[in-house]
Amino acid sequence: MFDFANQELIVLAIWGIIFAIFMLKLFQSIRLVPTKSAYIVERLGKYHSTLDAGFHALIPFLDKVAYIHDLKEETIDVPPQECFSSDEVNVEVDGVLYMSVVDPIKASYGVTDYRYAAIQLAQTTTRSVIGTLDLDRTFEERDVISAKVVEVLDQAGAMWGIRVHRYEIKNITPPETVKNAMEMQVNAERERRALLAKSEGDKQSKINRSEGIKAETINRSEGEMQRRINEAEGMAEEILTLAKATAESIESLAGVISAPGGHNALRIQLGEQYLKQLEGLQRKGNKVILPGNMVDFEYWMNSIGLKEKPE
Repeated sequence: MFDFANQELIVLAIWGIIFAIFMLKLFQSIRLVPTKSAYIVERLGKYHSTLDAGFHALIPFLDKVAYIHDLKEETIDVPPQECFSSDEVNVEVDGVLYMSVVDPIKASYGVTDYRYAAIQLAQTTTRSVIGTLDLDRTFEERDVISAKVVEVLDQAGAMWGIRVHRYEIKNITPPETVKNAMEMQVNAERERRALLAKSEGDKQSKINRSEGIKAETINRSEGEMQRRINEAEGMAEEILTLAKATAESIESLAGVISAPGGHNALRIQLGEQYLKQLEGLQRKGNKVILPGNMVDFEYWMNSIGLKEKPE
């Protein structure tokens, strides 16, 4: 009786285990695939289907999810590696890859590990490109290196079911001695540019100052020239006005003299002025010499034609 009971317990335990395994497989056959994911299903060890986002039911014990791929763009660090430039300088280069899976089937069966393969290919391509450039150009032509790596990875990615969007170089680290030499070169170049900028500033300042002095001199000379022109024009106008007034006065005087009694009037007026001048000279304490007789004065007036001649 005891052995029979033990056998029943063993059988029940076995059936319980079988049932548990069956239920586990049944639950495992139900798959909920997230968005931007792809599940590769194999049936009896052979590729069967690719599960997209959503609910899926598999056949227990026959189907299994062999690979799970994330279709979103992912970032992969490329470890630092030593590279030699064309001028035999050893530099350490690292970078980062931006890639995504576009064909889950090829990503599963085209290569063992597409991430590792992409990293290795990026490193070898970087070494080959840097080997064609000298040290200075490696810092200047990062875009060229990145574009070449992307080009090579795209060719390989077509077979691996991946697409490389970008490759960026993070650091290019030369040896410490080369770094110090480059810093000294940069400092020397910076000082040269500073001296050049200062000399250019001094030169421009002197040019501006000389141009200012030149403009000031020109303005002063033009002002002086205009002043002289104005003074000359004023003097000419004054002389012209005086000449015109004098001519008019002479014409008036000639008209008065030619009139009847004009000579007598002029003679009297000149005589009065003569006597006034003599009186003024005498008042100032000057000695005045008069002619011995006034007949000489009358003779003087006759000599200039101011005394009427007898008819």
